[in-house]
Amino acid sequence: MTPQPPPILDNVNGQARRVGVEIEFAGLPPRETAKLVQSLFGGELDVISAHRLKLKNARWGDFGIELDTQYAHPDHERLDAEAYRDSEWERMRQDFHARTRELIGDVVTGLVPTEIVCPPVPWNELDELDALFDALRRHGAKGTDASLLYGFGLHLNPEAPSLEIDDILACLRAYLLTARWLREQIHVDITREVLPHANPFSRAYALKVLDPDYRPDLRTLIDDYLEHNPTRNRELDLLPLFAYLDPEHPHELLSDQLVQPRPTYHYRLPNAQLSEADWGSSLEWNRWLEVEKLAASPDTLAERSAEYLARHRPAWPRRCWYALRRRLAR
Repeated sequence: MTPQPPPILDNVNGQARRVGVEIEFAGLPPRETAKLVQSLFGGELDVISAHRLKLKNARWGDFGIELDTQYAHPDHERLDAEAYRDSEWERMRQDFHARTRELIGDVVTGLVPTEIVCPPVPWNELDELDALFDALRRHGAKGTDASLLYGFGLHLNPEAPSLEIDDILACLRAYLLTARWLREQIHVDITREVLPHANPFSRAYALKVLDPDYRPDLRTLIDDYLEHNPTRNRELDLLPLFAYLDPEHPHELLSDQLVQPRPTYHYRLPNAQLSEADWGSSLEWNRWLEVEKLAASPDTLAERSAEYLARHRPAWPRRCWYALRRRLAR
């Protein structure tokens, strides 16, 4: 599928916007997956640990491939290279720790997904990245719908075309208005609906953000987001973007090691539909563009926001307001 052009083609540095892609699946362990990625995009294989590998200097940059659970990998806070060199006891302890984590990974392979974290890809080259999804299918990788246990997803990280507060707010508003349509188009898997990884935003938060009188500065926007969404598990996760824009913010979530500051929108909603021959990152990118198109159309965005507010705001405050106006007008 051909990736469609976004309303704004370039990033804030005047370069073609890029998209980070993350894909989860079962059926292929990390080492086999890494060799498959290498066969497509080149690079040098770096085995970090038994179930975590990196493909360096490949097409577009570095690919990360690993089992998607921290318990399958050595805890780097418990590893000390200097102590390892100087102490036999430390060598035994650290070797035991690494071997234990390797065994855990061996046991859970097939139960937890393998994940590929791709380097940022120019939006107009996503169809070339889709060769990876075709190869995964041919080699037996299984996506979300292969089992009720597979709550696997595809994450897109579109580079923000602007870092201005008004443009970020417009994109958030557009997403809130488009989220239901996206869920209908994607047919979000029931397992992923039950699991918390891509939860929708609350109506209370949508009503707050879509109000035309809501004109926050950056810190207020972040604080309001964290008040209503104190979690990474949102269908559109703004924590990486906020951590990038406000690195001194004191909230613990923004300094969580799992939140990687970057100037992107972390879009977590799509399934990993590897069973569908025409599915890939280009298809999900084209769906995401409905958000960007709406964000780039201020009149339509304002109109649809007003419709949402009229439909979902409680009726009694409006009736009280109208009654008060009539009384004051007498």
